Amino acid sequence: MTDFPARRAQMVERQLRRRGIGDERVLAAMAAAPREAFLDRRQQRRAYADSALPIGAEQTISQPWIVAAICQALALGGGERVLEIGTGSGYSTYLLSRLAAAVVSIERHAELAATARAALDSLAVDNVELLVGDGSLGVPDREPFDAIAVHAAAPAPPPALVAQLADGGRMVVPVAGAEADTLVLLRRQGENLLSESLGPCRFVPLIGEAGF
Repeated sequence: MTDFPARRAQMVERQLRRRGIGDERVLAAMAAAPREAFLDRRQQRRAYADSALPIGAEQTISQPWIVAAICQALALGGGERVLEIGTGSGYSTYLLSRLAAAVVSIERHAELAATARAALDSLAVDNVELLVGDGSLGVPDREPFDAIAVHAAAPAPPPALVAQLADGGRMVVPVAGAEADTLVLLRRQGENLLSESLGPCRFVPLIGEAGF
C-alpha cells in the first residue's frame, strides 16, 4: 500500500516550497488534498510525481507545481467567488474550494465532469457548482467573479472571461505560443488590465465558441 500522506508531505516540501511556492494557505491546501482520489487506480501510484498525468478524454491532471502556482497567483483570502475553466479531474477544483468561498467550474467533457463530481462528493465538498459546457464563454449570469482560473491555453485571454472579472479581480490563463505556452496573471483595475508573466507552461488548447 502506498503511503500517500507521506508522499504528499514530501511533494509539498520538495516540489512546492523549495521551488518558490510561499503562500501558506496554498501549501496547507496542497498538503490536505488527496491527489490520488482524482486519478484512476492505474495512475494512483504516481499521484505525487512531478508531472502531469492522463485522466482520459485526451486530458491531463496538471503537475502539482503548476496547480499551486495558479492558486498562489490568484491570491485567495477565503471569501472569493471563483470561476474555473476546465474542471478536468477535479483536483484543482478541490483546492480552490478550500481556498475560496464558492467555485463555479466548467468542463466540456461530460464524462470527466461526472468523475470529478463523484470525487468531490466523496470528499464532502459542498461549495462547488460544476457545469458541463463551453468554458470559453464563462458563466455570464453568475458574474462578476473575484478570480478566474483557466486550465487550457488560448492565443489571448478570452474576452468573455475578461468581461466577467470583477474590479480588483485576478485571472490566471495560459497564453499559447509557437514553442511553449506562458502562464499569465491578469489584474483588473477599473478599465485597465495589468498583465504579468508567471513563466512557461504547457496546457491543452481552449476549445469553444469564443473563437479559440
